[in-house]
Amino acid sequence: MAAARYFYALGRRKSATARVRVMPGKGNIVINNKPAVEYFENSKFLLNELERPFAVLEQTGKYDVSAVVSGGGHAGQVDAIRLGISKALAVMNEELKSTLKRADLLGRDPRVRERKKFGLKGARKQRQFTKR
Repeated sequence: MAAARYFYALGRRKSATARVRVMPGKGNIVINNKPAVEYFENSKFLLNELERPFAVLEQTGKYDVSAVVSGGGHAGQVDAIRLGISKALAVMNEELKSTLKRADLLGRDPRVRERKKFGLKGARKQRQFTKR
């Protein structure tokens, strides 16, 4: 039995990291060994965001996606998986890269949580000043 050929990419957003495999198939999306519909509890918006790279390329239902994602919340995880899917599609076919780039699907959002500083209550919140 020959191993299924897949294209791999890594996507990150906030503190979420997604390792994504894209392979020819019927449009199934599996996240952490669960179907995407079950993993994201029927959130239509998040599921549409996952499908966006395929919708932009007009190739919905042609590829299966397998993702292992960790860290962050659901929104950050979806953005990480979407970036991974886009990168994998760009690796698969170099001609698709410009289309994905124009749709802002290949850029990594660099915003991350700022760390807590010593002597403060959070990243920036300080104790209340008292004059007397």
